[in-house]
Amino acid sequence: MTDCYIGIDTSNYTTSVSLCDGGGCVITNLKTPLPVKEGSRGLRQSDAVFEHVRNLPMLMQALGKVIKEGEYRPKAVGVSVSPRNAEGSYMPCFLSGKAAAYAFAAAEGLPVYEFSHQNGHVRAALYSSGAEQKLMDRPFFAFHVSGGTTELLAVTPKGADFEVTLVGETDDINAGQAIDRVGVAMGLSFPCGRELEQLATAFSGKPYRHSVCVRDGRCSLSGAENIALRIYGETKDREAAAAFLFDFIGKTLIAMGESAEARFGKHPILFAGGVMSNRLMRGGLSSRFEAYFAEPEFSADNAAGIALLCRGRAMLDKI
Repeated sequence: MTDCYIGIDTSNYTTSVSLCDGGGCVITNLKTPLPVKEGSRGLRQSDAVFEHVRNLPMLMQALGKVIKEGEYRPKAVGVSVSPRNAEGSYMPCFLSGKAAAYAFAAAEGLPVYEFSHQNGHVRAALYSSGAEQKLMDRPFFAFHVSGGTTELLAVTPKGADFEVTLVGETDDINAGQAIDRVGVAMGLSFPCGRELEQLATAFSGKPYRHSVCVRDGRCSLSGAENIALRIYGETKDREAAAAFLFDFIGKTLIAMGESAEARFGKHPILFAGGVMSNRLMRGGLSSRFEAYFAEPEFSADNAAGIALLCRGRAMLDKI
C-alpha cells in the first residue's frame, strides 16, 4: 500500500477535500462550491456552515473511494482552522472542516495537523506554479487575492509550513468583492469572476484610464467598483466595464509589489487566491516581476495545499 495524506478545507464559498501521496503528488482535489442565491453577493456564515455540513459526507465518501481503489494508507489528516495565522483570525465556516477532520482521524487512529486557509493557498500555489523547488527554501512575496482577502505577504519557509508577515493589504473592499459586486450589478451569476473575465477578454478597445490608490503597500479598491459601475451605467457596455476593472486591479497589484520591493528588497512573487486564476492580469505582472502563478484548479479555494502541508508536517514528525 502507498502512504497518503488528507487535506480538508471549508472556506466561505467552497467545501474541498484532497489527498496527496508520500512523494508529494496530489492524487485528488475534490471541490463543491457553496450555492449562492441569484442576485446575492455572498453567504452568511450560518449558511456556509450548513452547506459544508451537507457537502462533507458526500466528499468524504468520494475520498474514501479513491483511498480504497488506489490502495492508499492514510497517515495523517490536515485541516484549515482559520483564515490566516494571526491572533483573532476566525470564521465559523472552518469549524465544519475541523469537525470532519477530527472525526475521520479518530476513527482511523491518525494525527491531525491544523493550518490556516491562507497558508494552504500559498502551498497549493507553489505546487502548481512550477516554483516548488525554487521557493521552498528561500524568502518570497506572495499575493493572496480573493473575495475575502487582498494581501501581500512576506513568506519565509519554516519547517513544513511558512512564517508569514503582512506587508500590504486593502483599506476597504477586497478585489474579489469588487469583481462580484460589479458582476452582480450587471446581471452575472455569483461568483462572477469567470463571466466577467470573458467579457473583458472580448473588449477590443483601450480600458478607461484612472490612477490607482496605493500608499505604503496599502490599497483602496472601492473606487474601482464605483468607476466600473459608472462606466456600465453610462454606456451599458459590460465589456468596457469588465476590462477597466481588471486593468485597475492588475495595476494596483503592481503598485503594491513595487512598494514591497522598495521597502524590503526584490524577491520572487507568488500569486494565489481565486482572483489570480484570471489570466488577463498575468501579462502585466509577469513583465514587472519574477512572477509565479498557480493553475486555476489550485488558485481558487482548494484543500490540496492543506494535504501537502500535512504531508510535510507528518514527515518531519516521522509519522
